[in-house]
Amino acid sequence: MRELTPLCWQLLLLSTLVYCSLGQGGDLSLPASLSVSPDRSQFFKYESVSLSCEVQGNSAGWRVVRNTSRGILSECHTDWGKQQGSSCIVSLIPSDSGVYWCESGSGEHSNAVNITVHAGAVILERPALPVTEGDSVTLRCRYQGTPSDLTAVFYKDGSLIRTETTGEMTIPAVSKSDEGLYKCTNSEGESPDSRMTVTVPTPIPSPAVPVLSMSLPRLLCSLLVGSPYLLVTIILLVKGCRSRTQGETRVPRKTHQDQLGDHVEEE
Repeated sequence: MRELTPLCWQLLLLSTLVYCSLGQGGDLSLPASLSVSPDRSQFFKYESVSLSCEVQGNSAGWRVVRNTSRGILSECHTDWGKQQGSSCIVSLIPSDSGVYWCESGSGEHSNAVNITVHAGAVILERPALPVTEGDSVTLRCRYQGTPSDLTAVFYKDGSLIRTETTGEMTIPAVSKSDEGLYKCTNSEGESPDSRMTVTVPTPIPSPAVPVLSMSLPRLLCSLLVGSPYLLVTIILLVKGCRSRTQGETRVPRKTHQDQLGDHVEEE
């Protein structure tokens, strides 16, 4: 195989630097999150909800998409919702129940949120997004009429948890064991089931113990971007040494007979 010339090495390095600068050596996904306001997953019929795509960087091209319980996939401002800036405003009816998420023009997805529109008089209010382990979480058994703070009974995975006269239950520091399917009942009715997901935060490594969590392409990109001239110098030096060594090996060595002939001529 033919060896690369110094010019080829420089071109290879340049193409790698361009590859890294465009972000192709790292994470290709554009982080996005669907936010829900008010922050809950259950709603009464005819309530209004605002769905927004929160994107780090350019949010152009991102849209709110849903898949309803009837299996109909569509995006905001087609036959449902009203686009207002970067948000989608929806006046809810029971057929709007389904899974909602953000999607880019290239097919990238955000997190998904399951929204339930209840035709009854009682819903369970909880955060729409997964909660983080250690956070304080309040579940409210809400009645559509007045008063809204009726005595409520809370259940998890079908088992009774507790009864609260205020109509709400607080978990001071939620843990992974609190994950499950919740519902509530009061004198006016029963809420639909609602699954609460608990995420565990990623531990931050101690500064005293360096951890290599970088992928190989990203590591190579970091090295190349950080010290391109050093790498070029090393490559050219190696090439120069190889060329000098090969040049020396091409010089013919005198045989023993030639050396004898030279000695006779001198005499």
